[in-house]
Amino acid sequence: MGDRGKDVVMVEVAAERGKQLSSRVSEEGAGWACAQPGAFVQLRPNKRTFTWLNLRTLWLSRNEILAGLFGDPSGEVRARWMEAQEARGIDPQLRIEQSLGGNFSFLLLGDTGEGDASQYAVVPAMLKLGEDTSFAVIASDVIYPTGSGNEYCDKFFRPYQDYDAPIYAIPGNHDWYDGLGGFMRVFCDAEPLKPRPDRGLRGLLWRKPETIDEVRLAEARALRGKDTQQATQPGPYWMIESDSLLVVGVDTGIRNVIDKAQADWLRRVSLDPRPKILVTGKPIYTGNAYKPSPLEGGGTIDDIVRDPAHRYVAAIGGDVHNYQRYPVKVGDRVIQYIVSGGAGAFMHATHTIQRVDVAEVHEDAFKCYPLRGDSLSFYSQLYAKRLRMRWIYLTPSEASCIMSEHIKNEPVRTPEGPVKITRRMRWAARLLGAWPWPFRLPVDRMFHRFLSELSDWDAPPFFKQFLHISVTPDELTVRCFAATGCLAQEIDPPMEDEVRISLA
Repeated sequence: MGDRGKDVVMVEVAAERGKQLSSRVSEEGAGWACAQPGAFVQLRPNKRTFTWLNLRTLWLSRNEILAGLFGDPSGEVRARWMEAQEARGIDPQLRIEQSLGGNFSFLLLGDTGEGDASQYAVVPAMLKLGEDTSFAVIASDVIYPTGSGNEYCDKFFRPYQDYDAPIYAIPGNHDWYDGLGGFMRVFCDAEPLKPRPDRGLRGLLWRKPETIDEVRLAEARALRGKDTQQATQPGPYWMIESDSLLVVGVDTGIRNVIDKAQADWLRRVSLDPRPKILVTGKPIYTGNAYKPSPLEGGGTIDDIVRDPAHRYVAAIGGDVHNYQRYPVKVGDRVIQYIVSGGAGAFMHATHTIQRVDVAEVHEDAFKCYPLRGDSLSFYSQLYAKRLRMRWIYLTPSEASCIMSEHIKNEPVRTPEGPVKITRRMRWAARLLGAWPWPFRLPVDRMFHRFLSELSDWDAPPFFKQFLHISVTPDELTVRCFAATGCLAQEIDPPMEDEVRISLA
């Protein structure tokens, strides 16, 4: 049996076990009864990475605000990067060379790079299930907070030093806060761009790329120095070809707008008759809302995805730090729209997602991880401890029942014991954002831009996740595996979702 055959058997067995060990079956599967932390404790660096409550960190991250106020220059800067890459002689089709036949598998991790316990907690399960995979893809925000090339050691090279295959990436908005300088140097082996003045207030305030310490970078690269680990990609957007499938990665910059050159390339690539997966920096469906990425000159990325001639079967985006899946019917086929941004950074709540009814996807077809009840219980525990508000704490069973009452569905996981919902519980759920309410604690994305430190959590359960994707000529299988930080879930990673897609 070849490596590919061993990988299929191993993952199929792990998936069958994982179904019975997941958060959908028991609180133990969710990591609530964590008898022993996992091996990640020995892997992580023994130093604090950064804090969002530090004024210096907020100042370094100012380009997000400036791009909203004065316009996002990502498209112009991306065009300069691609001109420089073309001058070096890259493949004009932006292909990443991989020797792939009709059968292969790969990993996808989203929003990885905080360099703390929540990132390293994913590593043991990733290594176990990633054995014999052909490559891995990081979808969005490789390095927090500002994409600096000087922070790749503990946030990229060290955590994945034992993953024995290439890793490719598409940048997120945080990678763009450095003008993409760190990303392009590490993944594309590109030299820094020559400075070009940007007039006006934006140019005066805009954060300029850091000068990379090449000695430190060389030392960091040595951690992934094997021949089997080497990877160079042509730019921040690219495609990987196989006989059965194309994996197409696009760069959404800071403000989720695709420049004309990238849009034209995407249209050309999409004409290939093979089935395709799109990997994006920002998801198209998330939080029960539709957010297609605009294309410079008109239209959206989703217009390209939905065109039946292009044969997209899935669109996977990072940026949002959890897992969501929306099976959207488009004509006579179904496209799987997936959020997968839970491989390292703090957790974005799922309990704030109201009863799903978007693009004719209804609640029973929607999948998310963590489960809404676990998300609500997690945040109640966090704030009960941080703010010394013991009354706000909700057990996983209480939170599950409250969310079921609000969403009007059956609890995904059977509560452990009878639960009587009280007025206190409902007020706690309101304060934690379980349904729209003007007075609530920071649990959503708007608050987290400035206050995510309140959600930084260095002890299990972490509710992290990554994807294992298997490809054959006839079928694509996407599996979401959880990483709780508990030893039991490192040994047998829980599988939280699985979808099989015909490629015929």
